[in-house]
Parts: sequence; structure tokens; C-alpha cells
Amino acid sequence: MIVWRKSSRSASSGATDCVELADLGLKVGIRDSKDPDGAQLQLLRGDLRKLVSAGKAGKLDL
Repeated sequence: MIVWRKSSRSASSGATDCVELADLGLKVGIRDSKDPDGAQLQLLRGDLRKLVSAGKAGKLDL
């Protein structure tokens, strides 16, 4: 059974633009909390760490 978690900060802000994460073993699942049955992204843990670090450093070019 996959357990999805949303940030505790998401719930307190009332914002609807949240993501949820799930432990998938070697990977981490990421999905839109507004569309739990929609698409999900799966990243290796190390790749997720790199993505979060790049975002915090302002180095994402989306």
C-alpha cells in the first residue's frame, strides 16, 4: 500500500497548489494533491535531492 504525504505547511496555508510524496523504495513518488488519480512522477531519491537543492538555490530554469 502506497501512503502519500502532504507537507504540514500546505495544510496550514490553505493553498491548493500542493504536491504529495510517497516512499516507493528506491524511488519517491510525486503527485498533485488536487488530482490524486492523475499522473505521478517517480524520481530516484538522489535525483529528488538534486532537484530540491537546485530549486532552493534558484537554479531551476522552468
